[in-house]
Amino acid sequence: MSTTRTARSRKPGRAFRTRAGRLQSWLPLRLPPHRASSSMLAGAYPFLSPPPPPVDRALVGTDALTGERFAFDPWDLYAAGALTNPNVLLAGVIGQGKSALAKSLAIRSIAYGRRVYVPADPKGEWAVVAEAVGGTVVRLVPGSSTRINPLDVTAADPLIARGQRLRLLTALVEATLERPLAPPEHSALDAALRSAVGVCGDRQVTVPDLALALADPDPVASRADGTSVTERSADGRDLLHAVRRLIRGDLAGLFDGPSTVTLDRNTPMLVLDLSALDDETLAVAMTCAAGWVESAIVSPDSGPSWVIYDEAWRVLRLEPLVRRMQAQWKLARAYGLANLLILHRLSDLDAAGDVGSRARSLAAGLLADCSTRIVYRQESDQVGAAGAALGLSTTERDVLTALPRGTGLWSMPGRSYVVHHLLHPDELAVLDTDQAFRLATADLTGGPPC
Repeated sequence: MSTTRTARSRKPGRAFRTRAGRLQSWLPLRLPPHRASSSMLAGAYPFLSPPPPPVDRALVGTDALTGERFAFDPWDLYAAGALTNPNVLLAGVIGQGKSALAKSLAIRSIAYGRRVYVPADPKGEWAVVAEAVGGTVVRLVPGSSTRINPLDVTAADPLIARGQRLRLLTALVEATLERPLAPPEHSALDAALRSAVGVCGDRQVTVPDLALALADPDPVASRADGTSVTERSADGRDLLHAVRRLIRGDLAGLFDGPSTVTLDRNTPMLVLDLSALDDETLAVAMTCAAGWVESAIVSPDSGPSWVIYDEAWRVLRLEPLVRRMQAQWKLARAYGLANLLILHRLSDLDAAGDVGSRARSLAAGLLADCSTRIVYRQESDQVGAAGAALGLSTTERDVLTALPRGTGLWSMPGRSYVVHHLLHPDELAVLDTDQAFRLATADLTGGPPC
């Protein structure tokens, strides 16, 4: 067969002819051939992706390209070898349904024995979800009787307990001072913690116990460390001022004594509602709250659990907290955790610091340790940053600006899907975060909610 003939040599309007019962094109293929592996083609052409491994847990909706049901459970997929880790990134501009997706995943996962922890709910949107599933909501409000002790730990091993407390205190002080600790300050903090634990004996150490140890260093421990009481007191001066903020400052009454609530490991969902706190106190409160929750989730016998960080741009501003999160990300498989990081756009990484900074590298590391990336519609000026940060193909980038509300691009190792998220009508009252706005709009316009 000749391959040099063109369409101009045929009669107008006749592009096909019948040959041996088949239709055959007379028009030559003008696209150059392309050869690639199946894994590369799956990324370039999402509609050629193989079906996901069989997953019966947590129905999400339907595959927009095949119409088949789409379910997602990071633990099952990790066990099947489809994911390298269970962590998930969820990004999308406001109003596209990403919050509804996160909440429905949480609720539907609980039905299969998963637990859900929300260490910090800065807008108070998760409380209604926890209450709907019989979970626990801890509201931290200045002046209330509710208090949590961030130094509560459940680890039986004293070394593990000390490590958990020391990491929390380091993050707390650095968040308050807005700078990293110097080596002498680390030594002073460690010595004060050892002294406070020794004084407390069998009871849980509290922040005021630590403040007393910083103000009055142990002379025996100081000599053992090759320093004097005067030098140790000077090394811990800034630490003491930072800790006193929890005792006499704007956060007094929230974290300065024994916990008034018990962390129940059997609760299906635990939410720490921080919506009553302003931005000035939120950073330190988030650090304390995350430390309190950590004692329950970083345990090999805690069972599969979601840990959800909503409004994550607030977290990314705090390098000490990001460092703690990175350690939690790395240990997710050992503790049976699936961390869910929720952003509006990938440029939220700018909140972590300048390009090339340590804080920015830590935040980028969280994304790299998320095997599943769910991206809802992005504005056209954000597509480049999203594609570069997540390693999306050209085809995947083109999809992002055209996604309708409630539909997301699910990118997993070697495969991608476009998924319509489906909600049952009974879920709307709990999951629809735009409901209040639409009702208010209806009151102003005189029309029904849209």
